[in-house]
Amino acid sequence: MTSDAEVSDEELATSAARGDDRAFSILVGRHKEAVYRLLRRYNGNSDEAYEAAHEAFIAAWRAIRRYDARRPFGAWLRTIAINKARDRGRRQKVRNLIFGTKSSDDFEVMNVTDRSINADDRLILDHEVSQLEKALARLPANLKEALLLTALEGFSQKQAAEILGVTSKTVETRVYRARKLLAEKLGGK
Repeated sequence: MTSDAEVSDEELATSAARGDDRAFSILVGRHKEAVYRLLRRYNGNSDEAYEAAHEAFIAAWRAIRRYDARRPFGAWLRTIAINKARDRGRRQKVRNLIFGTKSSDDFEVMNVTDRSINADDRLILDHEVSQLEKALARLPANLKEALLLTALEGFSQKQAAEILGVTSKTVETRVYRARKLLAEKLGGK
């Protein structure tokens, strides 16, 4: 008898496609934190990230029969998650146009729990993290996606290209441009 940890994502996805709810539940458990983290970085808002992650897992469950087991499940799932974040962003733009916009100061600061940092350094670090998150949230979507997938999620440029449906060279260019824009926004020109 094999444990859940020994079964690959691809095997679980194949089982889920045959109607195994438990297999999909295991996949959700394995990927929920990474998907949430990606979406949190994508839009800079924890509530929006939670909602988009929820929508992504629902969409993945509905589309699980179309999953190609020759492709990494995590990459497939992140493609869905980014698409859900894009959809939510478009809907938010329409709401903002109709009802007005929120201030960019409404972003939350990441909770840093390193106890070895003194209070003054923690304030500085919290401020820097907040500024970074705000700058990330303001990047154009195509640049932000490439940067998040490669620099923060650890995907290679080739893997990121597959997720985004572009070439590796395009990802390389977008990451370069994203880093350059972040440096300008953060004052590190």
